[in-house]
Amino acid sequence: MDLSQHEWAEKALADTNGVILDVRTEEEWEDGIIPNAVHNDIYKGQGFVYRLDEFDKTKNFYVYCKAGGRSAQACAIMKELGFANVFNLEGGIMNWDGEIVEPEM
Repeated sequence: MDLSQHEWAEKALADTNGVILDVRTEEEWEDGIIPNAVHNDIYKGQGFVYRLDEFDKTKNFYVYCKAGGRSAQACAIMKELGFANVFNLEGGIMNWDGEIVEPEM
């Protein structure tokens, strides 16, 4: 489900059962992330799918990328794999007006 920046932020930041998932590349990830995001690069193909298997499918996933395209694709894949609640950030991190932090290495 696509959510506007405001709706996504409101839900993601208040959800105690939520996971913020960044599906950008490693280089993009290093440029800064939405706080508490976990990384899983969609361009890793099967590696992306294997990493998804490590997640708890009962949690709510708030997914973002740079502009919203890859995260929409990731949400579709996650739905196919049985994730119940996935929310795409419309416009991606490019339009994010919330906090952006350095990822912990």
